[in-house]
Amino acid sequence: MGRIIAIANQKGGVGKTTTSVNLAAALAAEGKKVLLVDADPQANATSGAGITRNVVRKTLYDALISGDSVRDMVLPTEIPTMWVLPADKNLAGAEVELVGQTNRNFALKEILVNVKEYFHYILIDCPPSLGILTINGLTAADSLLVPIQCEYYALEGVTELFDTLARLRRELNPELTIEGLLLTMYDERTNLSAAVAKDLRDFYGSQVLKTVIPRNVRLAEAPSFGKPILLYDPRSRGAEAYVELAKEIIKNG
Repeated sequence: MGRIIAIANQKGGVGKTTTSVNLAAALAAEGKKVLLVDADPQANATSGAGITRNVVRKTLYDALISGDSVRDMVLPTEIPTMWVLPADKNLAGAEVELVGQTNRNFALKEILVNVKEYFHYILIDCPPSLGILTINGLTAADSLLVPIQCEYYALEGVTELFDTLARLRRELNPELTIEGLLLTMYDERTNLSAAVAKDLRDFYGSQVLKTVIPRNVRLAEAPSFGKPILLYDPRSRGAEAYVELAKEIIKNG
């Protein structure tokens, strides 16, 4: 049975999609069968994994709204054991259309049940907000991975997210655990990155993952080539960091 990990943070620009794509690729490189679910209408995880946008095809929107089978929508990538359930801009409409449905918070969970057994890991790239798509991601997930940029307001954002998480556990998904807090865009040349990392580790202890994702030019370039960093520049520090992260996630079980 696959493990479902939602990757979410209500703040934008924290490396959420970068983490979704590159962790999926790194887990696949470790021999795991991985499905990357793009639950963000911006569809950056879709293109970042090498799936061409603006091609007419069925996407997560069709599965959520029409109940079409996910099995027919899953697309292969350049990495043999990694697949993508793509998104497109229509997914923004799902936010509105799901509101009237009785199962609106469980729609994603219900469609993933049919494919869960085929994968070791299913990663959900959630939008940078706490709207209905993110709530669907967190309701479907076994655990939550929170990318946090090493910047001044990081702690504040995590506190808000944990408040939401407590409510969501009470009402929708009591089994949801914390996969970990992931420090991203870490710049070892600045005192700020070190200070934020220390504050988070002091405050959240072992919930902060050991792996740290550095600020890395090659990592930033990779999405424009439609490749995970492991294909774009496997020797870069960014690639090495995501390989370490995959190993840590597997070890944590």
